[in-house]
Amino acid sequence: MDHFLENLNGLVWGPPMLVAILGTGLFLMLRLAGMPLLRIGSGFRLLWQGRRRDSGAGEISPFQALMTCLAATVGTGNIAGVATAIVMGGPGALFWMWCTALVGMATKYCEVVLAVHYRETDGRGEQAGGPMYVIKNGLGPKWAWLGGLFALLGGLAGFGIGNMVQVNSMAHALAGSLGIPFWLTGLVCMLLVGLVVLGGIRRIGAVAAALVPLMCLVYMAVAVLVLVVNAQAIPAALELVFTEAFTPAAAGGGFAGATVLMAIRYGVARGIFSNEAGLGTAGIAQAAGTTDSAVTSGLIGMLGTFIDTLVICSLTGLAIICSGVWNSGATGAALSASAFETALPGAGSILLSLALVVFAFTTVLGWSYYGEKCWEFLGGSRLVWPFRVLWVLAVPLGALVQLDFAWLLADTLNGLMALPNLLSLLLLSPVVVRLTRQYFAAQHP
Repeated sequence: MDHFLENLNGLVWGPPMLVAILGTGLFLMLRLAGMPLLRIGSGFRLLWQGRRRDSGAGEISPFQALMTCLAATVGTGNIAGVATAIVMGGPGALFWMWCTALVGMATKYCEVVLAVHYRETDGRGEQAGGPMYVIKNGLGPKWAWLGGLFALLGGLAGFGIGNMVQVNSMAHALAGSLGIPFWLTGLVCMLLVGLVVLGGIRRIGAVAAALVPLMCLVYMAVAVLVLVVNAQAIPAALELVFTEAFTPAAAGGGFAGATVLMAIRYGVARGIFSNEAGLGTAGIAQAAGTTDSAVTSGLIGMLGTFIDTLVICSLTGLAIICSGVWNSGATGAALSASAFETALPGAGSILLSLALVVFAFTTVLGWSYYGEKCWEFLGGSRLVWPFRVLWVLAVPLGALVQLDFAWLLADTLNGLMALPNLLSLLLLSPVVVRLTRQYFAAQHP
């Protein structure tokens, strides 16, 4: 079974899927005439205005909706994922991560616009949206099975990639840096997750709005400090990123070398893993935000990709390259920790471990809402509370058991979620273009 899953995972996250996700993003960016890139300022302005609940339907403010999305996306991929991309693909992989984010902003914008436009009121009177509702309400009843497939894949993948795998990373980080037993991490995390998740999207949104900006700013400040200490190496690091994106990365130190294809593959794959553009998950949370305009939600939602990859992942990647540890032979979170340790001896690795813990914890919160909406789509509101209880009970398992198989299965299911989502984006792109033109024709900012 392991061998079968490894082969399937290689196929799911292989070149065809990466080309499909990048190609869809590029197609959507061209159809929108580059609007997502040109309107980044408008997005941040609307985000600032959206700190309070809008007059439209929804359970949380637009700001809280974006913070819930960032809670789910800003996680281990920003620390361990970036390091893995550089180790496997060389410094040039960071360039391809940037490319993924640039076109991913158009993908994320379209996902959110469609999710809000086609959202509906569920059995508890709350707004429900996401790719499953987009497919059912946008493509029609004959496509409803495809929406159900997305919901099933997301509902199952969440327990692995959004829950147990994250807690496992937390447990290892705390055990390695502070000597905290795995069982204690699992127990405390279960209690904290239960306090938030059992309160539903309003409590998740409130906690995300308080925790996510703080954790991002603190992590960015520490990463910038690492870059300041290694300021003289920044020009050479940037040159390395751009040159090795198009030329093979030579072997050296503990680095085995990488082809251009490896730089593209790992840069794109880790970029998508980090910002989830193309997977459709962002629309699920953004659909809960109060708004009377799907385009306004889209302009705010696309900032998730900008912040996650172009800001946070870039800082991690440049810190690893500038500190000179990228070819040391270390990998994953250990490589990021060694980069921070060079600038902050004795404190860098501890700070990074704590950042990893907070990032992973918020990911568990964000993904709990994704999973809840997927199972609610499949079985109605009666599944909401059983799901929340199971989600909380799964947390300590993640800290205590070996998760190689669960990680592989969840990662595969996570990739398969992209297929129905990308199809709906392509088929419904005229709707997005029409809504966008109507919005800006009405002289919105």
